[in-house]
Amino acid sequence: MIAETVCSAVSAAGLGIAVVTAYRKRYLAAVRVAAYSLVPIGLVMTGVVEWLADTAFSPTAWAGFGVLGVAWVLFMTTRTVERRRGGTRKERRAAARAADRDAVAPAASAPSLGQGSRPATGRAPASRGDDDFSDIEAILKKHGI
Repeated sequence: MIAETVCSAVSAAGLGIAVVTAYRKRYLAAVRVAAYSLVPIGLVMTGVVEWLADTAFSPTAWAGFGVLGVAWVLFMTTRTVERRRGGTRKERRAAARAADRDAVAPAASAPSLGQGSRPATGRAPASRGDDDFSDIEAILKKHGI
């Protein structure tokens, strides 16, 4: 009952401000203020204010909001875990099938460094550590660095 009274007072005050604004020949602003001031009384007439007041003071409604919150947390937790595992079950099965098909890779050809069919001139790498940098050296030599 208090909420309805407050909404009615706010609407009356807003309409008063709209009249004063129209008196100052700012008609567009006056119509906009009048539109905003009619919203609270419209909410009272449709029953939304009464529903909100009943919901705000109802322990059952707050328990329902708590249940909705728990459901949302559970849903978001499962989504996070699903993303960390790599997608849905269907996507994981498709990835497993693709991995099984590609388990035996075809023989790979030697990488082409733009040298064509000429044999590489240079010394052979002496140790395994030098082998890692031989590709980088070849690329740098190719670009003249």
